Amino acid sequence: MYMNGVRVRFAPSPTGPLHMGGVRTALFNYLFAKHHGGTMILRIEDTDRTRFVPGAEAYIKDSLQWTGIHFDEGVDGKGDFGPYKQSERRTIYAKYIQELIDNGKAYYAFDTPERLDKIRKEFEAKGERFMYNYATREQMDNSLTMNAQQVVDRIEKGDAYVIRFKIPENVEVKMNDLIRGDVNVNSNTLDDKVLMKSDGLPTYHLANIVDDHLMQISHVIRGEEWLPSLPLHYLLYEAFGWDKPQFAHLPLIMKPVGKGKLSKRDGAKMGFPVFPMQWKDEKTGEIYAGYKEDGYFPESFVNLLALLGWNPGTEQEVFTMDELIKLFDLSRVNKSGAKFDPEKAKWFQHQHLQRKSNDELVNLFIPLLQDKLGYTIEGKAIREYTAKVLALVKERATFLEDFWQQGGFFYVAPENYDAKAVKKQWKAQTPDIMKSVLEVLNGIETFEATHIKEKLSEWINQQEIGFGKVMQPLRLSLVGALKGPDLFLIMEMLGKKEVVDRINRAIIKNS
Repeated sequence: MYMNGVRVRFAPSPTGPLHMGGVRTALFNYLFAKHHGGTMILRIEDTDRTRFVPGAEAYIKDSLQWTGIHFDEGVDGKGDFGPYKQSERRTIYAKYIQELIDNGKAYYAFDTPERLDKIRKEFEAKGERFMYNYATREQMDNSLTMNAQQVVDRIEKGDAYVIRFKIPENVEVKMNDLIRGDVNVNSNTLDDKVLMKSDGLPTYHLANIVDDHLMQISHVIRGEEWLPSLPLHYLLYEAFGWDKPQFAHLPLIMKPVGKGKLSKRDGAKMGFPVFPMQWKDEKTGEIYAGYKEDGYFPESFVNLLALLGWNPGTEQEVFTMDELIKLFDLSRVNKSGAKFDPEKAKWFQHQHLQRKSNDELVNLFIPLLQDKLGYTIEGKAIREYTAKVLALVKERATFLEDFWQQGGFFYVAPENYDAKAVKKQWKAQTPDIMKSVLEVLNGIETFEATHIKEKLSEWINQQEIGFGKVMQPLRLSLVGALKGPDLFLIMEMLGKKEVVDRINRAIIKNS
């Protein structure tokens, strides 16, 4: 156990919907914290006001709630280290940015965007890349090239400025990542990053360092895209004289086909969700699919995400959240990107549906059934009947909707019949055969599957008709298509009267 206990945070920006890659980052933080008996924090990093999207914060919270990722501290009011929203922590950041300035670790930069763009183009014309660092900072419009009074005058005059971190020259930054091992970078390859923007809000680099320190974060588990920022963050911790947390950078989730990381465009093009819940873009009116609305169980989605970049070291693939918490270990997270497979997502959904008890499935299915039927159904008898229906079609089902597709005929008689099946199976002599079948069925007193099978089989053998000429049209009559479970069980479930009515209707409609 870690000396001060494990404390991790998930810190999304409300700049749009939460991608499944972001949910996986939250999940890995959650699994790690719970495995070690630690604390999980939700912090909202909303300092980039230019990209702020209304509704995104609520979407983030709702999505995480749906997946079962719960927080011990955060923006909903729990915890002693708030505020947990960065836009409410301005005075805190101002204090620490001033500390860096006073200690010569940061400086004011008044360079206009136009001048910076001009200098970049001049460097490009020489075949070089411009970096605002030890080699160029003394030629720029900043407080390093002015006296103190000049700086005060520029600020009082209202000149726009940012505050940059003064990267130390020619320092070997030695870092460790819990997934990737030791990483070394020379500081001369880094530029003097902006820590405070012209709007007075901090950049991610300053805010997350200050917040992680003050919130006593022990482990920073985040996406691979932040790995290039690790040297800067190491140097910032050293500039403040603070102990560093341990870092772990998770591999990217890769697109199913081709190279590159998974994006919403891949989902739109190939027809699968990349967001946990449905999201509507208010600017374009475009609606992006969500796993929840597409019928996935939250536990299926979580199981899918857990195995994108992590493996338990065994052949087991299907896990509950509790099982994942028990087994999760950062040492088993892969360095390389994890390719997403939409078909594997459906496989996980199928596995979790098969694990559910019939009673649980009845509770989940009845609201959908009521919607399909258009009226309320209640009572012990209908629940017991539905439990039997679901048990018969369960193996063929992946989503709750499949129960209706596979077993809707148990509730509603077919009004139409599969045209191809009718053409192939309903011959000129079929109506007479079905009328004879009706006579056999009407003579069965105990209308149970075994008795029906026995009597009907006996009659077919006597007539030397052939089972296919009887059973296929009979299935068509009862189901409307050549699908469904054991035909004799279907007949028992429907009951004699309903079976007789459906056969009569089929004879009339298909003759």
